Amino acid sequence: MELQQLLALFTFVLVSTASPGPNNIMLMTSGANIGFLRTIPHMLGIVFGFSFMVILVGVGLMNIFSLYPTLHQGLNVVCIAYLFYLAWKIARSQPSNSDTIYQPMSFIAAANFQWVNPKAWTMAITAVSVYNTTANWQGVALVSLMFALVNIPSVSLWTYAGQKLQIWLSSPLRVKWFNYSMAGLLVASVAPMMM
Repeated sequence: MELQQLLALFTFVLVSTASPGPNNIMLMTSGANIGFLRTIPHMLGIVFGFSFMVILVGVGLMNIFSLYPTLHQGLNVVCIAYLFYLAWKIARSQPSNSDTIYQPMSFIAAANFQWVNPKAWTMAITAVSVYNTTANWQGVALVSLMFALVNIPSVSLWTYAGQKLQIWLSSPLRVKWFNYSMAGLLVASVAPMMM
């Protein structure tokens, strides 16, 4: 891959991973509710899960979706429904002075979540179809590696920002409204995928 193409890929990866979306909103929520350290498995699940997803999308899922477009549409419906469910769970999280109410997402759950995240699907399909100019497994591996490397500081920043909100979230009422806001943002992040 030429330097110009590599820079274009880097820019796409940086913007797409750092912008608000389901993963980042859930990381901020987790950081605010339970802190940075307890959110690390969630963060690593996103990094590895999404990179693995890019590889599988690049290797064959795009061909399946082009042959069976209704399968892709059906998957979109399931993904969006699941995100609404997660938003409901976030909104219903009870504020507490202890960290026993909010349950962080595990590594496996975060990795599996990538398969029902519409933004992740959009990012993976776009990156593989636009930036894999060599159209071979090495190009797919490079795109996947770029996402893994850029995702590490991105997920860390979102979680850290959430952790910094813990000071402000010292009252149960603020925690309640924060969770409502994060649930609303999660729903809003799905809206472009429904159009």
